[in-house]
Amino acid sequence: MPFYSIKSKKLIPIKTSLNKFVEKDVQILTEQNLDELFDLEFLDTEVPISNFRIDTLAFDPETSSFVIIEYKRDRSFSVSDQGLSYLSLLLNHKADFVLKYNKIKNQNKSVEDFDWAQSRVVLVANSFTPHQLQALGFRDLPIELWEVKINEDDLFYYDKINIPHAEESKDVIR
Repeated sequence: MPFYSIKSKKLIPIKTSLNKFVEKDVQILTEQNLDELFDLEFLDTEVPISNFRIDTLAFDPETSSFVIIEYKRDRSFSVSDQGLSYLSLLLNHKADFVLKYNKIKNQNKSVEDFDWAQSRVVLVANSFTPHQLQALGFRDLPIELWEVKINEDDLFYYDKINIPHAEESKDVIR
């Protein structure tokens, strides 16, 4: 959706500046504003687990679950396989995430104290391709897509992408 500024009762389009989209800058802004943007608690940045590096590790106190956030500068990079691989990493290395949580929060929780069924991956990019949207087109797949735009005058906004045709369950293929 385009944004406009009002000048002398005229709508003036505000142009998106893709040149301003710097993945690390978006990551820092997101991490510093996780509560405002997503109602999440920031845990850590650039988290190494197994042979992977998670951009942002967050926690959802409402669902008692972990959220992995990954940033993509360009839509040409893979989204669906990275989202699924991070979800797999999270669910297959639960103890690593619990240890990280306990260390950061100075807690002594166990794997059973978290709701793993509520865990999710959030992928942030300036845009997504139709193939990327279609690849994630299941209503119960815990992967969210968010577009971020940086406009003239450093206007910054997030938009959650509603994936088209996300009516079918992934459970159909069991």
